Amino acid sequence: MALNSTGRIDEEERREVAVVAAERQDSREVDGGKGTWKHAAFHVATTIATPAAYAPLPFALASLGWRLGVSSLVGATLATWYSSLLIASLWRWNGKKQITYRHLAESIFGFWGYWFIAFFQQVASLGNNIAIQIAAGSSLKAVYKHYHKEGALTLQHFIIFFGAFELFLSQLPDIHSLRWVNALCTFSTIGFAGTAIGVTLYNGENMDRKSVSYSVQGSSSFKRFKAFNALGVIAFSFGDAMLPEIQSTVKEPAKKNMYKGVSAAYTVIILTYWQLAFCGYWAFGSEVQPYILASLTFPEWTIVMANIFAVIQISGCYQVIFMTLL
Repeated sequence: MALNSTGRIDEEERREVAVVAAERQDSREVDGGKGTWKHAAFHVATTIATPAAYAPLPFALASLGWRLGVSSLVGATLATWYSSLLIASLWRWNGKKQITYRHLAESIFGFWGYWFIAFFQQVASLGNNIAIQIAAGSSLKAVYKHYHKEGALTLQHFIIFFGAFELFLSQLPDIHSLRWVNALCTFSTIGFAGTAIGVTLYNGENMDRKSVSYSVQGSSSFKRFKAFNALGVIAFSFGDAMLPEIQSTVKEPAKKNMYKGVSAAYTVIILTYWQLAFCGYWAFGSEVQPYILASLTFPEWTIVMANIFAVIQISGCYQVIFMTLL
């Protein structure tokens, strides 16, 4: 390293040292991610497309009507897809690897951005996991009641059983170690949607179609309340995907792989969300239940199968959400 007449390192060589140090830092970061775009797609689809989130979508459409319901669902899909790609593009924001939402917020908004996002992320994730744990317990209970109609076990028992299984599954070290679990969960998402859509169409075809109404029922104030509730349901169905945390498990080029993973996940979302929402509303009209499986009556074995798919899918979603908060 050459010195100038004053005994100091030349500015040019100082810049070279900085570049080398940055390259070494980059190489260490590159070695951190091991996942492919397919693994990213599994993780994103598992955290967003949970049956607890999209099974109420037919009810949301029934609360808004065809025109507003379809436009809201399509608009929410495209908006969240685009925003997910934008978040993925901030991977090297300020020259640093943004591995969590909290760190990304800190790099943009400073100290208080970190704690602001950390607080609301914890609250949202806690509420989300409580909701999906109840949904998993309800699905397990539905399967149990199918075989033991007079059984004494209650919903609380099945929530405890599910929690015990999640405690066992949480021994896996990180999100990347969940990749094959989440692959199974993604296929379970497709399985749940496919089963629910098929049974919904079957039930709809065997109903008196003249008795099905698509008008929004109730007074003006009640319709407004239902409309805002429906918009909340649609917003919840595109919940927290933990994108920076998932992207930190993806190998370079992380941006390109994440773009492909997010797009693949949203392809699954479109095939499940839109089809189930439209078919459920078509089949039952304004009488559709808040949870689509509650509207289905026959054949019973397919309803049991849909509940099993739901439990499998929720088990992976639960893990990804909690692992990213550690």
